[in-house]
Amino acid sequence: MNIQTVSIQNHDMAWAISALVLTPANFDESKTYPTMISVHPFGSCKEQTSSSVYGKALAEAGYVVIAFDASYQGQSGGTPRFIENPSQRVEDISHVIDYAVTLPYVDNERIGSIGVCGGGAYVFNSALTEKRVKAVVGITPVNLGRLFREAFTEFNPVGALEAMAAQRTAEALGGDLQVNELLPPSIEFAHDNGLTERDVFEATDYYKTPRGQSEGGATRMLFSHAQKTLTWDAFAFAETLMTQPMMAVIGQKVGAFGAYRDGKEIYGKSFSSKDRQLVELEDWSHYDLYDKPEPVALAMQQILPFLTKHL
Repeated sequence: MNIQTVSIQNHDMAWAISALVLTPANFDESKTYPTMISVHPFGSCKEQTSSSVYGKALAEAGYVVIAFDASYQGQSGGTPRFIENPSQRVEDISHVIDYAVTLPYVDNERIGSIGVCGGGAYVFNSALTEKRVKAVVGITPVNLGRLFREAFTEFNPVGALEAMAAQRTAEALGGDLQVNELLPPSIEFAHDNGLTERDVFEATDYYKTPRGQSEGGATRMLFSHAQKTLTWDAFAFAETLMTQPMMAVIGQKVGAFGAYRDGKEIYGKSFSSKDRQLVELEDWSHYDLYDKPEPVALAMQQILPFLTKHL
């Protein structure tokens, strides 16, 4: 496997997207390859699970993989920093595909997408309208709009929106930006302060320890610019528009971020899909599927035949 860092700025882009292009062993640029666009979780970056785990596994299986940093995050452009904008996240996928189709070794008729956590929901949403994507896989997908309306705002979305409005006005008048840290600073802090709910604790173990920690995976969010997230529904219109083959992979150890529920929902709504598949892994959790070898291997055992069939 080979990895190249590229900067993507197509003619219709105001800033560049930073990406990693992973190619298989014995890569031959004169040939064409099925290509996967790999989308990182909310608060993550391209160096984490989207490239180092699933990107690596796909490249080793013969795919070209493009894993990229979301706009406003990681090494990609866009200011102010740490914005999580679902519409922009989906548009980023199309911009990366625009770049991919210019590469001589990408088979334009064999492009798929894969995403983890929030990235899993983003690839599903993208596929509703981005028909250059021929097959889509969501790993433990989380519908970020649903999560924000519920747990992330303590089930008080209107109160959160009013606070965001006040903060945005304060920033427009020259006040300091409010960048919220989304996780405890360490697993010790989480344990000592009773923050031991499965997803919160396991997220801390992934993002705040050498297990998964990466400079670009900031787990931060600019609070004042998060309003549009609360009206987002990654799965809206999936009943009609999810026509491509789709697969959702979920763990049955349920946590507060709701991936089990969301994976079931997008599978249930995707009845227009040419081939819809739901993979449930009995003994594994949301964050186990980020990088733990056994559940990742179990997921890949289902993903690779699915992609071989459809790409």
